[in-house]
Amino acid sequence: MTTQKIQIERTYAAAPEKIWELWTTAAGIEAWWSPDGFTVHVEALDLRPGGTLTYTMTATGPEQIAFMEGAGLPLSTTSTKTFTEVEPTRRLAYSTVADFIPGVAPYEFLTEVELRPVGDGADGGTHVTMTADAMHDEEWTGRLSAGRANEMDNLAKLTGSREA
Repeated sequence: MTTQKIQIERTYAAAPEKIWELWTTAAGIEAWWSPDGFTVHVEALDLRPGGTLTYTMTATGPEQIAFMEGAGLPLSTTSTKTFTEVEPTRRLAYSTVADFIPGVAPYEFLTEVELRPVGDGADGGTHVTMTADAMHDEEWTGRLSAGRANEMDNLAKLTGSREA
């Protein structure tokens, strides 16, 4: 497994507490977590080191359904993330098991999320840096990067942020 990483950064017009809530509650996750053309339903959430997040992502958009079917992938995939770090309003890290890729043995990859307050008072916001391990090849790493960037853009829409 490679140690290469992808990194995505965004600044949101919302306090770290709000961004944290959107990232760590079932309702928050379901509101933005999935890329365009997919929905997410949270089945279980235990927010502590060693705790897990289990959710099902389902393709709902025509293009996404056609892509999933064409790639021989199921329309719905249940995933579990295991939290490795939980520092409220500052840092979240979790490992994900990639066990849904045809012909590829399951493996884990790590995602780290850092929240940093910017500005003061009513003008304050949050700078988010997401760093994730690369996947098993360039194509899947590109899919991961594009999906995560789209999710972060969805979070910007949800928070009324202009910078995406």
